[in-house]
Amino acid sequence: MSQKLCSVVCTRSAPRSLAPRALTRLHSNTPSSDALAAPRVIFSGIQPTGVPHLGNYLGAMQQWVKLQNDASSNTSLIYSVVDLHAITVHQNPDALRTSKKEMLAALLAVGLDPQKCTIFFQSDVPAHSELMWILSCSASMGYLSRMTQWKSKLDLDENANPLDPSSKTKLKLGLFSYPVLQAADILIHKATHVPVGHDQSQHLEFARECAAGFNHLAGSKVLVQPETLLSPAKRVMALDRPTHKMSKSAPNPKSRILLTDSSSAISKKLRVALTDSIEGVTYDPSARPGVSNLIEIAFNLDSSNHGAADPAEYAKEFEGLSLKALKDKVAEVVDGHLAPIRARFEGIVGGDGKILEEAAQIGAAKARKSAESTMKEIRHAVGF
Repeated sequence: MSQKLCSVVCTRSAPRSLAPRALTRLHSNTPSSDALAAPRVIFSGIQPTGVPHLGNYLGAMQQWVKLQNDASSNTSLIYSVVDLHAITVHQNPDALRTSKKEMLAALLAVGLDPQKCTIFFQSDVPAHSELMWILSCSASMGYLSRMTQWKSKLDLDENANPLDPSSKTKLKLGLFSYPVLQAADILIHKATHVPVGHDQSQHLEFARECAAGFNHLAGSKVLVQPETLLSPAKRVMALDRPTHKMSKSAPNPKSRILLTDSSSAISKKLRVALTDSIEGVTYDPSARPGVSNLIEIAFNLDSSNHGAADPAEYAKEFEGLSLKALKDKVAEVVDGHLAPIRARFEGIVGGDGKILEEAAQIGAAKARKSAESTMKEIRHAVGF
């Protein structure tokens, strides 16, 4: 990695305990716990939707950084910007190219380090598509028809069938076979663990089925059946509709806070966030979803949390405040957390593009090497 890339991306120092641990291992004949533990490969992907919002950050990106910083020596981390998945719905080519760069810049800005993990564009590794085709040759149409992804994308009933008249006019093969590509993304790198939300658990189970089916046909354990990596769910709701998830596709730009929003933009969006007419501040997601959403956002971004174990306890810090005062406090917490991320993002995208270009090249090379190792076994098992 060049000095320029390292100076912008590698902003976190190593833990103080790192050197003593290394010395202990150097002067001891006893294998470390890291060495004795089974190797882990963690894979996750994110759509190139441009600059991420708080929902993307708290739901995935923050966890990715934590996994990186807590990783043992025998853990490999592979993160993909899944641009092949993005084109299952129509994309403007120029807008997609911009969105990819912005997403990569954001991943670097939040603290991911290309030297500690693999960050790559999915389309830079052709083996993902090759394995998808091979898996497609044995994937069950019946299983795919029961998947919820294509139905929700097309706003169809959960009992919809791909052969229904309402489905046939809208459904494209790429969207229908989306889970097969997602399975290939995971299996091509022999991922052992995948962080997934509740809405993606069905897709991980499909990937496990694909691995088991291929191994049965091959007569050997070529592909790894991945496990779910459990983590506390952090769902961020829309500021204008707190019963719906925060989304980049929502028509109201004030419904979401982007990682690059200025201090004034953050304040303005929170000032008009939907709450209620109840006096005071209390945490009750069912009765007060808007107020509770603001409390959860602040709780998850406040580094001190005032010693609170959960949002309900954290809410006690705001007792006696008006809702206007709560929004001001939340804006202060959000801006304090995002300010350094915003500054790093601007430094990355504001240059000559070399930082992003080098990071993408490093990630693509590492991902191709990982994928090609698996593809050699797969091609042999298939007969190629």
